[in-house]
Amino acid sequence: MPPLDEFRKQIGDVPAHDDAATLKLKSLDFYWFSPILKRQLADCRGDIAVRPRNRDEVLAVAAAAARTRLPLTVRGGGTGNYGQAIPLSGGVVLDMGALDGVVSVSPGVGTFEAGATMLEIDKALAPQGWELRFHPSTRKQATIGGFVAGGAAGAGSCTWGQIADPGAVLAVEVATVEENPRVLRLEGPDVLKVLHAYGINGILLSVTVPLAPRHPWAERILAFPDLARAARFGQALTEAEGIAKKLVSVFDPRIPPKLGRLSAYVPEGRAAAIVMVSEPQAGALIDMAARFGGEVTFARSAEEADRVAFEGLGSPGPLYEYTWNHTTLHALKREPDITYLQVRFPPDGMLELVDTVAATFGDELLLHLEFQRRFGRVVCSALPLVRYTSDARLDEVIATLDAMGAAVSNPHTFVLDNAGWKRVDAPQPEFKRVADPHGLMNPGKLAGT
Repeated sequence: MPPLDEFRKQIGDVPAHDDAATLKLKSLDFYWFSPILKRQLADCRGDIAVRPRNRDEVLAVAAAAARTRLPLTVRGGGTGNYGQAIPLSGGVVLDMGALDGVVSVSPGVGTFEAGATMLEIDKALAPQGWELRFHPSTRKQATIGGFVAGGAAGAGSCTWGQIADPGAVLAVEVATVEENPRVLRLEGPDVLKVLHAYGINGILLSVTVPLAPRHPWAERILAFPDLARAARFGQALTEAEGIAKKLVSVFDPRIPPKLGRLSAYVPEGRAAAIVMVSEPQAGALIDMAARFGGEVTFARSAEEADRVAFEGLGSPGPLYEYTWNHTTLHALKREPDITYLQVRFPPDGMLELVDTVAATFGDELLLHLEFQRRFGRVVCSALPLVRYTSDARLDEVIATLDAMGAAVSNPHTFVLDNAGWKRVDAPQPEFKRVADPHGLMNPGKLAGT
C-alpha cells in the first residue's frame, strides 16, 4: 500500500484534506515578503493536511507519520515570514489550530494549548486581570505554539524582552514523532531546545508562560521633526522604567505614507512613533515626547483600543498591526518592489549607528525601529524597508550592515542555521535526534541535515 494511503488508514477519522485549494492554504505562509523565497517556495505543497481535534489525535498523526516515514510539517497560524511552516518535501501538514484551549491560569502564570491564538488567550485572561507579556503584530492569527517555534519578539518586548530570554517560557510539552510517541515536558533552560526551531524537533502540545498584570493600554501616534529625534525619544521612553508601555515603534519619515489609513495621521515629511502606554501615564508620555520635538497626532483610549482589538470595531485597526512585520506588509501592498531585513543594533553607540545607517543608504533603505529590552539593556531592532533590485545587491547591503556593526538575521533564507541575532544557545540538533529519530519533521530547514 502506498505510504499516503497507509497513513490515511492509520489516522482513522482525524479530519484530513488533500484538495488543491486546502493544500495551498495550509502549505504556505508570508514567505512572499522575500523576492528570493518567493521564487524558491511558491510551488511547495504538502500531500495531505490534517487537523487533529485533541491530543490523542495528534499522537495518532505522529505515530502514523513515523510508521509510514512521511515528512511532517507542523503549522500554527501560518504567519511566519520566511517559510518556517512550508513543507519542502511534501508529506503531512499538521494544523494545530483545533487545540486552542486554556489549560490553566493562576496568579502570574498560564498554560495554553499550542493552537490557541494569542488574541483569544488575551480575551480569556482579561476578566481575570492578566495578559500575555508579549505578542506579535499578528496577534489575531498567530498561535502561542507557533510564536514559540517560529517567532522572537513583539508588542511587550519593550518591557519584557524576547521569547528566548530566561524565564520568558516556563515549560512546554512536546510530542515525539516515533512509532510510539512520547510526551516530554521541558522546563527552564531546556525549553530552548524547541524555541525558534521551526518545529524540527517535536510537536508542541502546550506552552506555559508567565503572565503580566493587565494594563489599560492606550494607543498614540506621535510625529517628530526627523528620525534622529524620534529614535532618541524611543530610547528614552523604553528606558523610562516608571512609565508602563507595551509598544515603542519608530519610523523614518518616508514610511508613514506607505501605512494605509495611518498615513493621514502623520504630517508629510515627519518621522513617527507608534506607542502603547498605560493610560494613566499618557501625560508623562506627552511630556517626554515634547523634549524631542514630538507631538501626538492620534490618540485612542484603552477602552476603544480593546474594542478594536477584541471585537473588531473601529478604524483604523489596532495600532500594533502597523508595527513589527505588519509595516512590511502594508508597504508591500503599495510598492511591490519593497522587501525587508532584520537588523539588531548593539546597545553601545546604538543611536549613532542608526544615524550612520540612515545616512549611508539614502532611499534604498528606510529604517523602521522596534525598541526592546534584552538582558537588562535597551536595544532596538530594525525591520528596515529595502528597495529590492537584485539578489546580489541585497547581499551587498547585508554585508555592509554587518561590517558597520549592525547584526543582520537574514530573512531571505528558510534554513535554520543558528546564526544571527535569533541565535538560540541550546542543543537543538541533539534534541532532534531524541524527538524526531527518523528525521521526518520539517526536513530541509536545519543546516547540515
